[in-house]
Amino acid sequence: MKKLILLTGFLTIMIHAFAGKPQNNSTPDSTDLTGLWTLVTVENINPDGSKTLPYGISPKGLLVFDKSGNYAIQILKASRPKVEAGDKNKATPEENAALVKGNNSHFGTYKINKDEKTITFYVENAFYPNWEGTVQERFYTLSNNELKYIVRNTTNGGDITAVVIWKKMI
Repeated sequence: MKKLILLTGFLTIMIHAFAGKPQNNSTPDSTDLTGLWTLVTVENINPDGSKTLPYGISPKGLLVFDKSGNYAIQILKASRPKVEAGDKNKATPEENAALVKGNNSHFGTYKINKDEKTITFYVENAFYPNWEGTVQERFYTLSNNELKYIVRNTTNGGDITAVVIWKKMI
């Protein structure tokens, strides 16, 4: 039931985000990717080869690709502290830091290049404002309803690379 409520809320937000927006003139060749995906893992690989899980062992997330070329991504750390005051505007600096580090979301339009195995995200709005208006390319693999892509310019900056894995829901 909790998953259904989360899914319904996310889809409602995405419908409002895309409503009245001009459609991407070229429909991407995305038949394999179109649909709803649930997050499996996000793993950061540091320059020295060490690995970290920035959103924890069991992160939560949804990825939507529609047939018109729109996408939306929401990634959350599974375990985030509640705001003690019960009001996000009264969160402590430590609570705010935990909330920021535990969230990554953005939406916009996308294109698929099956020959080069790339997804290109045209980021319109993002939780991390440095990504707004950027174009980001991800190399991907698709196997057994599992989408895996590489992020070379993560929100962590520097030379950190992320491997993100999604499982197709519908």
